[in-house]
Amino acid sequence: MAEQRQDKAALISETRRRFEAEYLADKSEKYDSRDVERLQQDDKWVENYLIWRHDVVDDTLKMIDESLQWRKEYTVNDLTESVLPKWLFENGSLFLHGYDKEGYKLFWFRVKHHIRDPKQQLEKKKLVAFWLEHYAKRDHGKPLTVVFDMAETGISHIDLDFVRFIVNCFTDYYPNFLTKIVIFEMPWIMNAAFKIVKGWLGPDAISMLKFTNKSDVQEYISGEYLPPHMGGTDSFKYSYPPLVDDDFQTPLCENGPITSEDEHESKEEIDADTKETGELNEEQNLNQKKMNSIEQISKSEETDKTEIKPKNAKKALTTFKGPLLHISPAEELYFGSKETGEKKCLIVLTNVTKNVVAFKVRTTAPEKYRVKPSNSSCEPGTSLDIIVSLHGGFAASLQDRFLIMAAEMDQSSGAGVPELTQFWKEVPRTKVMEHRLRCHVVESSKPSSLILKENAFNIPAKTNEDLHIQVTRLLQINKRLQEQIDRCLWFQQLSVVLSLLSVTVVAFCFYLVYTQRS
Repeated sequence: MAEQRQDKAALISETRRRFEAEYLADKSEKYDSRDVERLQQDDKWVENYLIWRHDVVDDTLKMIDESLQWRKEYTVNDLTESVLPKWLFENGSLFLHGYDKEGYKLFWFRVKHHIRDPKQQLEKKKLVAFWLEHYAKRDHGKPLTVVFDMAETGISHIDLDFVRFIVNCFTDYYPNFLTKIVIFEMPWIMNAAFKIVKGWLGPDAISMLKFTNKSDVQEYISGEYLPPHMGGTDSFKYSYPPLVDDDFQTPLCENGPITSEDEHESKEEIDADTKETGELNEEQNLNQKKMNSIEQISKSEETDKTEIKPKNAKKALTTFKGPLLHISPAEELYFGSKETGEKKCLIVLTNVTKNVVAFKVRTTAPEKYRVKPSNSSCEPGTSLDIIVSLHGGFAASLQDRFLIMAAEMDQSSGAGVPELTQFWKEVPRTKVMEHRLRCHVVESSKPSSLILKENAFNIPAKTNEDLHIQVTRLLQINKRLQEQIDRCLWFQQLSVVLSLLSVTVVAFCFYLVYTQRS
């Protein structure tokens, strides 16, 4: 592992050195200086270019050159809502919303709302670049899934130039940024057009194309993020303004007492939880001071599992160090599945400034979670615990996200609910720190060896059942494809008959005219 990291670091260094020597000297005016600076500082960005070009430095340099020239041509770094026409956003043909089953953000292209117009093409392309850049900066280049919703579309909606632009954005300009392209209900008449699209994608990306309809689209996207016409239950309706921003909403419980299902918990249980989390915080601080390597931290976590309750043993010791708050855990909240029944997580905020920091917590699934407190403030140099608990019979999913927003308050400002409400209305967006957390579902808290022993005799049966399901599904898909081919052949035969009939009628008309004249 260490050797691989060293090799990757060497490739990154070589790519930067050669780009500066072979490209930058001759084409510096063709690049945005901000992109050049980012290329020199952002290892992850360079690494993504290398990954997308299979670590071949020559190919990587060509991609970087084309990408940076394109970014300057389309003024990507300066694309904002105010720069683009308002009607582009109101149209609703392009937007970000929801997540696929692997937890990747969905980039929707509602094809029926797209009207082919050469005069508007450049502005529409800039809208694509705006959304991609907006997401890349916000989620640090995490890949996304593109959904071509082609329901209710026809010949009038085909715009191969625009589709090619979207494809090129992922193949040439945004490296390692695409997980898959889900195409929903593509009309048979567009088959020829998408054969051309496959040629643009290249052999590596063709496997990312997923042709679906209402019966199988949920293999890739769960129903909660699919609209009703795709067989889902998502009630989301695109509107503008405001700009759709990751669908984060205020959770069920603001700052009031926990009620309903949680009322049965006794005061002693809550005090025990608080004491337990306090001990965990102490232990985290000691571990961070004493241990300097990931391996040592992993060993300490294994030792702690015998001393701390399972639900707290899952709390990560990693910390996100932001300019206003340090947030632990840094990336993931660990919840149990319905079987394990672990429904609470702890987020620890530490104010590292000399001023009071206001914060609020939002989530993509407000009906599922209670957060206490979800809108409060943290004094300078102090830490504050936020308890996130699942509501009722809900279970956490990989698609769920949490957003922590924080901003410094003036010393004279109060920290009550009215003051905080007014503060969030007035604070400029540029002064707000944002950090996102995703959910991780722990299927079982039992040791893996125990799970293997319990399931040893069930594995063959389960495997055979899974194979049977997969074979059945393949047969169904094959049957649908055969039906589509039969329909195409029927249409072709009908077209040939009609063509022959038309030719016969025309020939007969000419014959009548000729005989009448003679």
